[in-house]
Order: sequence, then structure tokens, then C-alpha cells
Amino acid sequence: MIARLGAGGMGEVFLATSPSRRLVAVKVMRPELLDDPRWRARFRREVSSARSVSGFYTAPVIDADPEAEQPWLATQYIRGVSLAAAVHEKGPLPEQAACKLGAGLAEALIAIHQAGIVHRDLKPSNVLLASDGPRVIDFGFARPLDALPLARAEVLGTPAYMSPEQALGELVTPLSDVFSLGVTLVFAATGAAPFGSDHKVRGRIVYSRPDLSRLPDPMRGLVTRCLVKEPGERPSPEQALTALSTLLDAHYGEEWLPTDVEDLIGTRERTLVEIPAELPTVQEDPR
Repeated sequence: MIARLGAGGMGEVFLATSPSRRLVAVKVMRPELLDDPRWRARFRREVSSARSVSGFYTAPVIDADPEAEQPWLATQYIRGVSLAAAVHEKGPLPEQAACKLGAGLAEALIAIHQAGIVHRDLKPSNVLLASDGPRVIDFGFARPLDALPLARAEVLGTPAYMSPEQALGELVTPLSDVFSLGVTLVFAATGAAPFGSDHKVRGRIVYSRPDLSRLPDPMRGLVTRCLVKEPGERPSPEQALTALSTLLDAHYGEEWLPTDVEDLIGTRERTLVEIPAELPTVQEDPR
């Protein structure tokens, strides 16, 4: 491996290459989970979901083997940093960048939902900021649109970015991802999630109003609608994209990432390519 890119609850992600020497991000299942058939089934669902999705704002699958002794998934390597890392190291995004981020994420959700999938874990660490736009990654908690609700004890995801219905273990539809989109945009523009992040956050998501006091005015109206408790009263991803595109036309220019975030991407890239190692290869997915 060239470098370790990150880790999550189900696996670790490494930088590697395809036979054509294209850089890929390879997610491998954690060794301590290999003997649990539930985690293996979840990894298979992630591979299936990731293969189903196409679109400019997601990372295409290059190859995968969910049945291997240690299951793995290889996707196109995106040169960028997570939204979580960018905000942590450089502070909230400028209004224009946050608005363009929202438009890109709405477009990604359209592609994801058209593939018959609800992402269920849209959050800053699952959003990559690249020079040509954001990408939505990690389909580890994604489920088909027609999946039955999970029992409350089985609810998976990140509490601060869940919708009320997800937190309650109720039916989760594409409009749940819209709620998570709204929470993610508040974090991008202010540096904090609107319901907090402590152990009581689920209760506030279900029963309390979000803190939007630091959100820029042009975005506040749309985000307020995204964070409505009743799913049917939220905008669709298409409606969110239209609203954000209108805001961009009316208030903002063409610039995307601020210079300090571009510099952060360059610094991370130089750190990765300077790590010497044997490069494993993965086959190109013929589908």
C-alpha cells in the first residue's frame, strides 16, 4: 500500500494502484469483524450499493471482492480532503463554497436515489472536497429504498447527522438524506452541527429546533426546510439543487474551494506520494 487514507467502523482505507497504474482507494474489512456474518453481509451490501451508483459527485467502483477471506472494495481515488478535516484545520467554508458544496451534494443524492438507494450516513467525514467538486463516499450503511425499517436497537449511522425518523428507527426514505444534507451544510458553513454532538443529540434532533443562528442568510431558508421534522415537508434533492443553483446565480461567483483548502489538499497529496511501499494492484471491473 502507498498510504493509509482513513478508517471507519467497518474497515480501513488504503491508497493502491490498478494494473494501469491508476490510483485507487481500497477499503478492506476490519480483521476483528471477519467471523461475524452480519458484518460480511453489510460489506456485500456496501459493494452492491456502490456499484449501482453513477454520477459525477460519487467515486466509481474499480473492482471488489466481497467474498474474499478479507473482503475489499476499490474505488477511484479522489484527490481531496474530507469536509470534516477541512473545517477542523481551516475553519468553516466561505458562504459561496458552502452553497456550491450543497449543490454538488444534492446532485450526488439524486444519482444515489435514482440507483434505488438511501445513503443513510451523509456527514462531513463522508464528503470529500476535490478541486472539481465534492464527492459522497462510504455506502456502508446504505439500504435499498424498499428496505423494511430497522429495530431501534439496530439503528446505524452517526447520531448528529441522522434524521428524526432514522433516530427513531422508523421508515427511512430519500428525504432522510435531505435532512442529513441540511445538517452537513450547517457544519460546513458554521463549523458545528445544528443539534450538537453529545449523547443527547438524538433527542434534540427529534424534538428540538436546530441552531441556525450563525448560518448565512441566503442559505438559511433552504436549510430550514431541509431540517423540518416531518419528511414529507422537506424539499426533494431536485428541489434543493434548484434552490441552491438559484442562490449561486443571484449571490455568488464561480469560485469553489478557498485557497487554504486547496493548499491543504496539496499538502496531503505530497505526504501520501512520498511514502515508499510496494504497490498492490486491483483488476478493472469490466461491468
